[in-house]
Order: sequence, then C-alpha cells, then structure tokens
Amino acid sequence: MNPLRIGSLRGSLLAGAVGDALGGAIEFDRIDRIRSRFGPSGLTDYAPAYGRLGAITDDTQMTLFTLEGLLLARKRGSDPAHEVRVAYARWLRTQGGPEVGPDGWLLDVPELHDQRAPGATCLAALRSGALGTVDSPINDSKGCGAVMRAAPVALWSDDVREVFDLAAATGALTHGHPSGYLSAGVLAVLVQQVLAGVPLPAAIEVARAELVRWDGHEEQLALLDLAVELGVGGVRPTPEVIETTLGGGWVGEEALAIAVLTALAARDLADGLLLAVNHSGDSDSTGALCGNLLGARDGVGAVPARWLEALELRDVIERLVDDAEATFAG
Repeated sequence: MNPLRIGSLRGSLLAGAVGDALGGAIEFDRIDRIRSRFGPSGLTDYAPAYGRLGAITDDTQMTLFTLEGLLLARKRGSDPAHEVRVAYARWLRTQGGPEVGPDGWLLDVPELHDQRAPGATCLAALRSGALGTVDSPINDSKGCGAVMRAAPVALWSDDVREVFDLAAATGALTHGHPSGYLSAGVLAVLVQQVLAGVPLPAAIEVARAELVRWDGHEEQLALLDLAVELGVGGVRPTPEVIETTLGGGWVGEEALAIAVLTALAARDLADGLLLAVNHSGDSDSTGALCGNLLGARDGVGAVPARWLEALELRDVIERLVDDAEATFAG
C-alpha cells in the first residue's frame, strides 16, 4: 500500500468518525426539530451528545473492531470473516456482553465500553451466538448496522470481488436480508476503488457491476441508481428530497444511497458531511458513510482541523491506521 493510499485511508476512517460524531447529536430528530435547534441551515458544527462534543457512536465503535479483526487475520493468516466475528464478540463485551478471551487491544480502551445507542439487531444477533452467513441467514433484517461498519474491508485485497464477498460475509453475521449485507459489499468496494484513486462515479460503476451478480440485489440497485441520478443532476439535495426519494437511512440500501448522493453533490468534504447528517433519519450512519467515501477521496487534510481536534478517540483511530500501514503495506 503506497503512502498516498494510507493517507487516504486515514482520511476515510477519521472523516467517517467525524460524520458519525456530527450526526450523533441529531440522530433521532426530524429536520424541523434540527432547524428549530440550530437555525435554517441545520447543524453546522458539533453539538453535545453523550456528555461531550465530538462523541462517536456505535457506528465508529464497530468500524474499529472490524479493522482490528482484519488486522489480526492478516497477521495470523487466518480467515478474515472468522476474525471479524470474534472481534464483534469483543465489541459485545464492551456493551455488557459475556466475557471473552483476551485478544487485540481495543477491549482495553475504557471509552469503548460506553454504550452509544447500539443497534438492536447487532446486539441480538451477537448475543445469540449463532451468527449468520449469506447462505444461512440469521434473520431478515436489512438495518444499516452492517454497512455502517464495512469500510475497513476495503483494505483486505485489491481484488474487487474478494472485497465485496468479504464485506457481504461480515455483514451477514448480523443482518440476513440481502439489502443489509449487499449494501456493505457495495460500500467496501467503493472505498477500495476510491482509495486506489478511481473517481467516485467510476467507482460506483465497478461496485454496481459486482452488486448485480447477487441474488436479491434489486432493491439496493434501484436506490443506488436513483442516488447517482440525483447526485449528478446538479441540484442540491435538500433534507426533504432525501427523505422522500431515498428514505431515512435506517436500512442498508437507504443509508448507502444517501451517502452516495451527498458525496456526489458535495462542494467539499465538510459540505458533504453536513448534507449527509441534516435530514430526518439515521444521521450518524449516513454521516459516517459519506465521510468514509469523501475521506478516501480527499485525504485527512480535507477534514476541518477543529473537528479532528475535538473528535473522541482520534488517537485510537490513528493507532489502528498506523498498524494497517505496517500490516497491509505492499
């Protein structure tokens, strides 16, 4: 992995965490409530959430555990889907779940033991101990809990199909509906391609070609295509347009589509993150995914310094990126 790609990886994960932190303060608010709190432009900066500014949510927590699992798999030469599954068991431990064997170091970060509105589907699936596969789904959930954590899978390989398949497999651990795990596959390929320097519109075409190979792709494909149509049309997406055309982002295909739309329409990274969080829906997840895309494209230098300075666990993210640089180099 060349230095430019690592710089973009750092940008992808940090911008994803910033988008998560921006959206975390308004995740459950409708746009009229957001405007009444912050003015006609909506949220324009961090607002208090979980007792501080710049607080991450479960989206970033699980993204970090995804990367830790992938790092251990590469170092050990073991199955990445298995290592990610074990990493999610460690995340569950931070949320009050059962004891697990010592492995990795994220379990020792006290702040990661805070509960930040963890997704019910993720908790239920992990607590069951009977995690799913694409061929043997654990449930019929298509919540966005699979796609929100998938960006690190982009690092696993330069092979598009391998990345898509692994992201879908890690998504299916907890989310059994195709729109739940296929959105994860699309996101991981988008990040992979953008990290490699492919323009976002061309990266979407690559991911789309992989998506259509899968059974049950039609729902995700329809919203992805609609997001692209809106995003390249030159009209700024309003919160009302986002809601009426793409939904609230609570499910995988919607969250991915909102992230793609706002990334395509963004004037710059900061503008894209604010577009992605100011709507009546799952603002932290859509902000995180948009950040993953724009951070991969623009690098860490495009993330406003004031947001990085106040970001919770920035040092933890940076440490994981440093580890990824050493582990996935070449």
